[in-house]
Amino acid sequence: ISFFQVYIIQVSVGNHQWTVKHRYSDFHDLHEKLVSEKKIDKNLLPPKKIIGKNSKSLVEKRQKELEVYLQTLLVKFPVTAPKVLSHFLHFHLYVS
Repeated sequence: ISFFQVYIIQVSVGNHQWTVKHRYSDFHDLHEKLVSEKKIDKNLLPPKKIIGKNSKSLVEKRQKELEVYLQTLLVKFPVTAPKVLSHFLHFHLYVS
């Protein structure tokens, strides 16, 4: 049986608020695209950890690191987020 962690992201834009759920592999895919398309620092994403990856302390730590990662990306693109980031955060479904 394979278990994987899903990270819940609360997104707020103006009066709109919604929840997005992603696995670490989704963050990794997003990051690879941003590194190649937007020249984002390849070390910005918290590293993948194999040992104890589902331990509560690691999950909580990674949750915080991924939150910082997303906040950093949004600061880097204050006016218009790259399409891949907008799609990741489901902006297309909630913000017109």
